[in-house]
Amino acid sequence: MNNNNLDMAKLMSMLSKMDKKDLEEGIAKANQILKSNSKEDILKHINNNNNK
Repeated sequence: MNNNNLDMAKLMSMLSKMDKKDLEEGIAKANQILKSNSKEDILKHINNNNNK
């Protein structure tokens, strides 16, 4: 598995634990990640938010 597949698996795991409002925000962030050149920075930001 390459690094991108691992990132998406981690993202899908995070999304599966969210309620509807959080899921909608998570999907928006997922779209941002897919369009971004700095996926690692966005995933780091998401992970920091999930650890609060």
